[in-house]
Parts: sequence; C-alpha cells; structure tokens
Amino acid sequence: MARRGSLIGVLLLALVLGAGGRALWLWLDRPIERVSIRGDLERVSADYLRRQLAPLVRGQTWLSADLGSLRDQARDIGWLSEVRIRREWPNALVFELVEQVPVAHWNDDRLLNPAGEPFAFAPLPAPGGLVHLAGPAGSGPEVLAYHDDLAERLAEHGLTLRQLRLEDRGAWRLQVKGGIWVMLGRNNREARLARFLAAWDREFADLASHIRYIDLRYPNGVAVAWHGETEPVVASASTGS
Repeated sequence: MARRGSLIGVLLLALVLGAGGRALWLWLDRPIERVSIRGDLERVSADYLRRQLAPLVRGQTWLSADLGSLRDQARDIGWLSEVRIRREWPNALVFELVEQVPVAHWNDDRLLNPAGEPFAFAPLPAPGGLVHLAGPAGSGPEVLAYHDDLAERLAEHGLTLRQLRLEDRGAWRLQVKGGIWVMLGRNNREARLARFLAAWDREFADLASHIRYIDLRYPNGVAVAWHGETEPVVASASTGS
C-alpha cells in the first residue's frame, strides 16, 4: 500500500513539475520585440538591414524561433556574407553580420566577392571604380582569377584592364583603358596574349586612340579595326605590318 502511495506521489510531482515547466516555457516564449544588429558595416546601414530582417522575425517568439532557418533566410539578403544569431534576454535577437566585400561587377546586375561568388547589391547602388566581369553561371572564380593574372601582366605594358568577359561558348574578350576590345577567342589563349602584348609594345601603343578592337583569332597575325573604317585590317605577327 505504501509503495502504491509513493508511486502516486511521484506521478503527482511529475504532473506539477510538467505543468510548471509548461507555464515557464509559455512565460519565456514571448513575442520578439527587438532586433539588434552588430558587425563592422561600411556599405550597408543598420536601418536598411533592420528593414530587411523585420519580415523574417515578424510573428516569431523568443524560444520557438528557429535560429538556423532565420540564418539561412538572412544570408539571402544582399550584401551579407555571414550571419550569426543568438537570443538575448528577455525578448530580443542579436544578429552578428559580416558584410560582403565587392571586388568587381558581375554580368551587369550583380557584384563579385573575393571568392568569385556573385551577390545582389540592389536596392543599394553599386560602388564605383570596380572592373566589369562577366561569364556563365558558376564561372565567377575562374573569371576573377584570370582577371587578377591579366591585370598584372597588362600593367607591365602600361595597360589598364576595364572589362573581361567569358562567353557561353568559352571565348574570352577583354577591354583595356581607352575602350579598345581585344578578342582572345577560345584556344591558345596564352600565345595570343603574348602576340598582342608584343604588337602593342611594337606599334599599337602609339596608335591606341585610333583603334576600335584587336582580333587575335588568326593563326599568324592580328586583325585591327580602326575608327572610321568598316573592315578590320589583318596584320602579320612576324612583320607587324
């Protein structure tokens, strides 16, 4: 009989504790009333980010909020590279944000970070002074890496790289300061680039203001399109004439 009474007592205690725990949970799980934003933000304002984050936490409660899901949604906001979230007593969430670092324009409507990953910049304006890169989906790292190599090599010849584009079929073209386009094509990229740089140093640098584009997709020469002329002129790589 005593054993049965003890069991009943344990069950009653469990019920009381369960009810108390439930009441405590309900008391703690109150609506989120404040969102704090922390991090070194240079290009995006805290007000902009609060406007973007507000719909994500609307209707959420402090304990029930799925922080992992919120983090994934917050990372879709333009300009955010990394997001960490924690709860802060009694009814706040703290978002620790790492801002994207733009290094180039990408396909005219996005920006690239240093890893070659595209990200949206709208509705904020894109920063000025960035090189314009373009390529098929997923080619950001390849195009950015080639840009870095090209920019260094062109600088040795007094050239500034303004644009670099990888076409869908694998052809490369670039634009240097002054608006001159250079067509490298798909094959023998390094040999063609060397041919261009040699021709530039030999004669094209002095004629730059008259050149529209230079086409290197010829076996043994280059084609030069001049301002005011409709047809390009093919020059021999060996003679430079």
